[in-house]
This record gives sequence, structure tokens and C-alpha cells, in this order.
Amino acid sequence: MKAVFITGIGTEVGKTVTSAVLVEKFKIDYWKPIQSGDLDNSDTDKVKRLVSNNESKFHSEAYRLSQPFSPHKSAALDGIEISLSQITIPPTKNDLLIEGAGGLMVPLNDQHYIIDLIQRLETEVILVIRHYLGSINHTLLSIDALKSRDISLRGIIFNGASDEYSEKAILNYSGARVLGRIPDMEVLTPETITAAGRGISAIF
Repeated sequence: MKAVFITGIGTEVGKTVTSAVLVEKFKIDYWKPIQSGDLDNSDTDKVKRLVSNNESKFHSEAYRLSQPFSPHKSAALDGIEISLSQITIPPTKNDLLIEGAGGLMVPLNDQHYIIDLIQRLETEVILVIRHYLGSINHTLLSIDALKSRDISLRGIIFNGASDEYSEKAILNYSGARVLGRIPDMEVLTPETITAAGRGISAIF
């Protein structure tokens, strides 16, 4: 079994849509260790609705937090503390995609961040990038943070409209491998998710 961790350069860059595209294209399992808020329509639920293959399994979250905030705040409001030791990769014979919460430096408790969870799980990372003012800075800081922890960056995926100037700057500095591109989709359906997978190369 191989596992890869999907993270983004920030919130709302398309990690969940990207996860659905990859799960469907490669028929791999999906796991979101920490869900903060939206428990009636979780990211696991969203990906499950967009995936049409019969091979992928969807594993239960380690933490389901009732409030839609950063995990450390949501956990505190729920009267608990997130413990990395309680987050272990679920058993599966299939390859696994793990979706994080927000970006690398999202706090999980007073000591640990998403990047610490990635390091503990010993997975490679796919970084999802969406262009906006400041996205070059956020991307390069994220890549440097991974390098500082000796965490392997499997590659990057551009989500949404392209920007040749931003992409040139990112690739010139980082030398990162581009795994593919996901277009903006007006409607999210299993059919559009399947079509978007054509723009993605192998991830393992």
C-alpha cells in the first residue's frame, strides 16, 4: 500500500475537488483524518458523491469536530485535544489518498501542525495550488517548509485558471514536478470529475 498526503497552499484552493479527481482516476481509497465542522456534509461525503468507481473505500475520520474553525480551536470548543498518536493510517490493501485541513501550518493543538502529522504518517505530499495575489509566496513558503522537514514533495497540481507568470516563478524556484492541471468546473458531477482526471499524470 502506498499513501500520499494532499495539502494546499491555503484554504479554498481545491483540495477536496482535487482529491475526488485523483480518487476516481486511480481508484484509490480516501481518508480525511480531521473534519472541522460541516459534519452533515463532510469532505468525505463530498468526495464519495463525486466518485463513481466501485473500488475506492472511504475511511472514517479520526476526529469529527463540530465547529468550522481551525482544528485546534474546534477541538478546544468541543472540549478535547487532538493527539497525533490517535491518528493512524487505516488498514487497506489499496493505495490511499489522505486529505489534510487547510495548509501545512494549520495548528492541531498547542504543539503540532498539519506538517507534523504528515511527518508522523511518513507520506509524500502533493501540493494543490490555485492562483491568486500572494499565491507565489504561499507556494514557495510551503515548499520550503516541506524541505526543512525532509518531507518528499511528490509534485504539484494547479487547480483553476492558469497563470504563466506565476507558474514560471514557482517552477524556476522550486524545480517541482507538475503532476497535472484541473480546470475550473461550473458543475461538479461524477462525469466532470472523471473528465478532469484526464489532465493528471501518475501520482505514485
